[in-house]
Amino acid sequence: MRYRLGVDVGGTFTDILLIDEETGQTFRAKTPSTPHDQSVGVLAGMRKAAAAAGISPAEIGQVLHGTTVATNAILEGKGARVGLVTTRGFRQVLQIARSYVPGGLAGWIIWPKPEPLAALENTIEAVERIGADGSVITPLDEDDLRAGLRRLAGNGVQALAISLINSYANGAHERRIAEIAAQELPGLPISVSSSVLPELREYERTITTVANGYVQPQVARYMENLAAKITEGGVDGGLYILRSDGGLASAATAADNPVSLLLSGPAGGVTGAIWAAGQAGFSDLLTFDMGGTSTDVALVQGGTARIGRETNVGDLTVRAASVDVRTVGAGGGSIAHVPELTRALRVGPQSAGAEPGPAAYGKGGTAPTVTDANVVLGYLPTELAGGEITLDRAAARTAVATVADAMGLPSVEAAAQGIIDIVNENMFGALRLVSVQQGFDPRDFALVAFGGAGPLHANALGRLTGAWPVIIPPSPGVLCAYGDATTSLRDEAARTYIRRFSELTDAELHGILTELAETAAATLEAEGVPRADHTVTFQVDLRYHGQGFEIPVPVDIGTFDLAADGQGSGLAALGKVFDAEHERLFSFLLGNEHELVSARAAVSGPRPNVQAARLPEGDGDPAAAATGTTLLYVDGAETETRVYDRTLLRAGDVIPGPAIVTEMDSTTLVLPGHAATVHVGGSLLIRPEA
Repeated sequence: MRYRLGVDVGGTFTDILLIDEETGQTFRAKTPSTPHDQSVGVLAGMRKAAAAAGISPAEIGQVLHGTTVATNAILEGKGARVGLVTTRGFRQVLQIARSYVPGGLAGWIIWPKPEPLAALENTIEAVERIGADGSVITPLDEDDLRAGLRRLAGNGVQALAISLINSYANGAHERRIAEIAAQELPGLPISVSSSVLPELREYERTITTVANGYVQPQVARYMENLAAKITEGGVDGGLYILRSDGGLASAATAADNPVSLLLSGPAGGVTGAIWAAGQAGFSDLLTFDMGGTSTDVALVQGGTARIGRETNVGDLTVRAASVDVRTVGAGGGSIAHVPELTRALRVGPQSAGAEPGPAAYGKGGTAPTVTDANVVLGYLPTELAGGEITLDRAAARTAVATVADAMGLPSVEAAAQGIIDIVNENMFGALRLVSVQQGFDPRDFALVAFGGAGPLHANALGRLTGAWPVIIPPSPGVLCAYGDATTSLRDEAARTYIRRFSELTDAELHGILTELAETAAATLEAEGVPRADHTVTFQVDLRYHGQGFEIPVPVDIGTFDLAADGQGSGLAALGKVFDAEHERLFSFLLGNEHELVSARAAVSGPRPNVQAARLPEGDGDPAAAATGTTLLYVDGAETETRVYDRTLLRAGDVIPGPAIVTEMDSTTLVLPGHAATVHVGGSLLIRPEA
């Protein structure tokens, strides 16, 4: 079976990409998302893509899926009722939290503190205590524990989280509690902190473990339902889920550790962008994924996405590895409104979603959206997704006219231009968060734009950031699905091990890293990936002794080649890397001794051998791809411009702006004063003509 199927479920559309691994040929499908049961949209898109390829679903070897089920459970507050077991004296660990209030100086006045994912009445204390060195100070009182678990059963908890103090150093008590809980609460999903997050800091470890339990039943049901649906659809291959860190996990592994899936969807886009930009010869890039509901941005350096140690979803922050993606509520479905109090135009974060969608969709929506503004300005053609979706220009004008009337603007076009300008500034702010705020100059990076709406706004974002070229990859509307289909299996193992460098040797740290790599490698071996195909990377969390926070630093394991005296140059090299990163982030260094906090190893399998398509050479003139002309309202004036069919373009063709380039899953706008060059790999490279 030589076909791989990538699936990305968004808030508005479900994107499907079927890849022939031998030829690199792709077949796309885009269907409306089905929020009531996402597997319905997935199955419909899968059948559609298989029909386009002229194959039977039985020829699909693997289904690789980026999912938002865990994310939506958090955002919508529809997770399980979680019971929590913690050490006696720490029952209020979630209520105390970190005493951090978002917002300005007066944020605490207006900020409604979110309710903990495990209620206080569903939290019990275990009589036990483990020391920070892993020694047993107070043995576990099993009789008292059983009584507490029975109370939780009476409260109707649907999942159980176990997080004891210092269990990162010794998880024996947690494992025993899990065994007892399986007897007292049979069939209940159990999350154990020493397995979910074996790291220092009791609050972060507890909230991450509780979040895992909160989404676990819903994710497990979805995985089971989806696996059954694709089997019914005739697919015999395995189901794999994209993790937040950009790696794949089997459906069973993902269901056991769903907290690692909270940014599954956005991670697929970053993975796909890295692959597409690499085909065009770029490895330093900003990714810009604009869909119907939100926009996700990330920074990639040297062909590798920055991996953060925290995942943020709504008001929830958990300690889980994820691609460092920032999200803003700006998408094609974002609603424009004019508050009565300020009379100032606002765009988002409210979205029209898939149902009823923008007014132009003709499904009953009446609120003005970004999509409606693009239709009014002529940037969007009246047919999308290969003619399957017809846009109602009159309805879009009627919706946007409400903004023009509320603001007293002279024309509907002026209101539409205002909507586009504001949403572009919102997305520019997100790009600054991953670049300028992290010490990077966006002008040193290319900008890769994708998602259904990304190519429409990409040229304008290039002007705002100075990031050139702007790269529009092939099939930009389904690039997240492309990322799902072109990534590899991955697992990670971590351990907290607090030592000052003077108390640590190269041999000791080398041994810890090697042991962690063995643990992660075993997971991939169980999935059938031989050791010879493993790629191992290492990372440690370091700080200056006395600091209250740490910085993740990559480890060059080669510097730990031990000399005859058993000491290499690994710790010295790590110290220099940490100093450089600390200075880049904070512009100063301290003289304190370096200190290790945690170590981790990540093991990845091989990326699939997917051949990139190659376009035939053209003569630089795109005239053969022109399909007509249209009127655009751009830079405050109406102008006539050519429309091009992207499937007819050839390598080397140069499209001067203003211009519209259409394809099945997206539309690209080239602004005046810019030109798009067609790369042999199929990407459009937009640069200023000057």
